[in-house]
Amino acid sequence: MRALLVSTYDLGRQPRGLAVPASALREVGVEVRCADISREPFDDAWLEDVDLVGFYLPMHTATRLAGPLIDRIRRTRPAARLAAYGLYAPLNRDWLRQQGVHHVLGPEAATDLATLAAGEPVADYSPGARAIRRPAVGPDRSGLLPLTRYAGLQMPDGTRRVVGNTDATHGCKHLCRHCPVVPVYHGRFAAIPLDVVLDDVRAQVNAGAEHITFGDPDFFNGPTHARRLVEQLAAAHPGVTYDATIKIEHILAHADLLPVLAATGCLFITSAVESVDDVVLERLRKGHTKADFERAVDLTRAAGLALSPTFVPFTPWTTLDGYVDLLATIRRLDLVEAVAPIQLAIRLLVTAQSALLELPDLVRSLAPFDPTSLTWPWQHAEPRVDQLQQHVMALVSARAGEPRPVLFEAIEALAGATSVPGTPATRMAPPYLTEGWYCCAEPGPEQLDTL
Repeated sequence: MRALLVSTYDLGRQPRGLAVPASALREVGVEVRCADISREPFDDAWLEDVDLVGFYLPMHTATRLAGPLIDRIRRTRPAARLAAYGLYAPLNRDWLRQQGVHHVLGPEAATDLATLAAGEPVADYSPGARAIRRPAVGPDRSGLLPLTRYAGLQMPDGTRRVVGNTDATHGCKHLCRHCPVVPVYHGRFAAIPLDVVLDDVRAQVNAGAEHITFGDPDFFNGPTHARRLVEQLAAAHPGVTYDATIKIEHILAHADLLPVLAATGCLFITSAVESVDDVVLERLRKGHTKADFERAVDLTRAAGLALSPTFVPFTPWTTLDGYVDLLATIRRLDLVEAVAPIQLAIRLLVTAQSALLELPDLVRSLAPFDPTSLTWPWQHAEPRVDQLQQHVMALVSARAGEPRPVLFEAIEALAGATSVPGTPATRMAPPYLTEGWYCCAEPGPEQLDTL
């Protein structure tokens, strides 16, 4: 029995979503090959004698990129059974079935894939219908490309560190409307056993990792679990640094843990701030306000941590004045160096089964579902907002690689914001991951054509 596991994109990280099912399949005697199409072109020779192909779909971009590849594999190896798994697989079940995928599984699909490999039936994953599954085995990264092929950590002194990644939990207990985790997990989460996480970290450190990214939707969903994990990580691997994603409300609620993170090697916290407009934050059901965000900046700095905010600045409720206020807030809080320019261009995606569809005012403005983009398209009531988003995206794409302060000033000029050109940031640039293509951004023709 031979299986091929395919990742099309995972934020520039070595895909853990291949390593876990690869381990489960090898445990039952399946010969497994892992293919990461974001780092190497697909080779039809990989399909020789393959019985099962699994597509890992952790995000919207990965799902769109998988479409042409699914069609190619169906034509090249029609005898193979095709399965899709990951967060976006159950959200796009109907579309995947139309593409010829035989089995639509969930985010924790290692056991199901092993069952399929054994020739036994597996029901499609139904979001919210099953308890969160904890894999019986840890990740096996032996068949993946080296960590040096993936995004690194750019340090303020100009050096770059090799980055690994792992997860400490599955799911999330929060219900942010725009988040794809919500319609799949429905506010549930489960901790991954500490020994499984630490074994995965150890394997990556042995493979050269100098920094670890925790990919959990929210590292503080289980704060006690998180504390035990980072304390044991620091004890086992002195000098290895890490970063994590934490909600603004959890930064406030667990401010006492921030010094623990700093002392155990955390370099920065990513937080999905999304907006500084309280009306938009309420629509997105984010659980924090603009004032909360500003307080979180103060708390993280006091603890010696950098805060790396992410945004979805263009929504149906965005105003031109609101966008200018976002830029002014970033500059006032001295966060220009901490915000990736692409974060100032992102437009809200309304994807299949999104909890945003709970909002009647939004639903009334949507066009029919578009199977090409896998979204519900929308246009802003004020055309100038959409035009500004297009101009900012074009600027960021055309000038990628320029210093963040330079691009920020250019974006301010586009928005008509008041700034002082050439004013330097007063704080040292924080470390940042070098991957420039974010999950909330639409894949362009150049990415789709690479398949």
